[in-house]
Amino acid sequence: MNLYARLFKFLKPYVGLFTIAIICMLLFTLFSGFSIMTIIPMVDGVLSGNKLTFQTSVPFPGKALLLHSLDYLNNFGRITLLNVMVAFFFVITCLKVLFDYLQQVLMEIVGQNATRDVRILLYERIQYLSMDYFSKERVGVLMARITNDVNVLLDLLSGRFATSLKDAMQIFLYLSIIVVIEWKLAIVALVILPFVIYPIIKVGSRIRKLSKQSQERVGDLNSILQETFSGIRVVKAFTMEQYEIARFTDVARHFAKLMIKSVKREAFLGPLTEVAGIVLAIFVVYYGSRRVLNGTMSLGQFVLFLGALVSMVKPIKVMAKLNVTIQRAMAAGERVFEVIDAQPTVVEKKGAAALPQVGTEIVFDRVQFGYKDGEPVLRDIDLKVKAGQIVAFVGASGVGKTTLVNLLPRFYDPTAGRILVDGTDIRDVTLASLRMQMGIVTQETILFNDTIKNNIAYGHKETDFEKIVEAAKVSNAHDFIIKFPDGYDTVIGDRGARLSGGEKQRITIARAILKNPAILILDEATSALDTESERLVQEALDKLMEHRTVFVIAHRLSTIQHADVIAVLEQGRIAEIGRHDDLLSNGKVYKKYYELQFANA
Repeated sequence: MNLYARLFKFLKPYVGLFTIAIICMLLFTLFSGFSIMTIIPMVDGVLSGNKLTFQTSVPFPGKALLLHSLDYLNNFGRITLLNVMVAFFFVITCLKVLFDYLQQVLMEIVGQNATRDVRILLYERIQYLSMDYFSKERVGVLMARITNDVNVLLDLLSGRFATSLKDAMQIFLYLSIIVVIEWKLAIVALVILPFVIYPIIKVGSRIRKLSKQSQERVGDLNSILQETFSGIRVVKAFTMEQYEIARFTDVARHFAKLMIKSVKREAFLGPLTEVAGIVLAIFVVYYGSRRVLNGTMSLGQFVLFLGALVSMVKPIKVMAKLNVTIQRAMAAGERVFEVIDAQPTVVEKKGAAALPQVGTEIVFDRVQFGYKDGEPVLRDIDLKVKAGQIVAFVGASGVGKTTLVNLLPRFYDPTAGRILVDGTDIRDVTLASLRMQMGIVTQETILFNDTIKNNIAYGHKETDFEKIVEAAKVSNAHDFIIKFPDGYDTVIGDRGARLSGGEKQRITIARAILKNPAILILDEATSALDTESERLVQEALDKLMEHRTVFVIAHRLSTIQHADVIAVLEQGRIAEIGRHDDLLSNGKVYKKYYELQFANA
């Protein structure tokens, strides 16, 4: 679908308000025409004392009414005509201002609502994209598309577009007046116009390219800001402030250069239209003055002609810049629709059934996976896990342990093989029913800038407060929570900034306990904690693991010695599998890891 059509499709829900705004614009234009037409009675009737006439060979709608009105006004004396014209002009001006105000407000309402809808749709699509999309796209870039790019679209869908539409109507009005008064001069204007329009189009196409580049730089700026602000402790710890400042400065300078280039090209349009207007005005004044002097045009008609011509200058300038606005919006629209059109790689099968409560076993059947074609991370994974068992994955960093457990909730789909839960391929069940049976606790604690209560109840907002407290007690979190002045209503800050590492982890464990999942995934859940925090967290994890099927990833082998099954991964394959004692006696890889960790114990 054409990009213009796709953008204006967002105006469809507001077609009623949009139509009223257009009507207000038409009425504004109509009353603008009435106000400028008062020039003839004022100049010819009031100031010159001549009989009001309107000489033209061009037929136009309302010509008879205009001539009749002028004949009627010829019955008034000059003072009476002055009073009538002043009163008429005042009323017309008030109506014109009223309709101008209404169209501005209505178009802004339409534009703001339409861009809000774009922003919400964009955010919604991002929420449902698969995990592999986020591994390719930077967070700062996505933020820029939701904020900056959508703001650029607002110019097209509301303010600048509405102004340009109104100005287009005015140009048509004033051009009609010029044609009616002197069609030969109008032809001259139309001859000059293409020489103005061509460079406008050329400049606009260049601005579109520059705009897209500048919007990409905004994404880079947001990405750096997001990285450095969220990782400010690391920046300071490694005294990398100057490095980060230099990195930000480089992108900011590039962005500024692009904006300056864009402004230079946009500024060129003003003098261009100005020069064209002056050339036309010189010719008009000369030709019109000759016609007044030889009596083929009244002074009032000539002044009206000049007034209409001068009145066209401002809307023509605005219309000249409209193409700039359109090109910027098109560049932003392309970036927005890139995200909207992105398709998730993990999709729910049509007619997928809900997964019943896990009852017997989970099977990895010859599972393979790679983030890129031809570069497998996991190869021929065969594993059977009985319900209620604790399975631990061991191996060097980057061997694929986290990737393997991420296949279970379908964050990614295997490139070959399948995963079965009680004999059912997980690709045949709904994502919601699959993921609702899983709880995940990772090394990186993900908390939101909200209250402790809401973080624990995340995904279960209707849960009774008593159950939240009970989950916090089981996770050894209750005691530190109640020490805060606001208790469970304490807002913990961005990413839980007000909490220690151990406290954050116990909140995430409380969240998992409240969910009460049948399957639990623990990914390095205690590796970043001090001894005391690790003890409290491990106690909470032990309670959490009771009566569940548990998948554990741990570098510290001391934490998984009680596991029912230990799978040792090497080069993307399961190299050894068994219990702790069996692997120490008969294994090679696991024994090597164990001896390395406990050699100095």
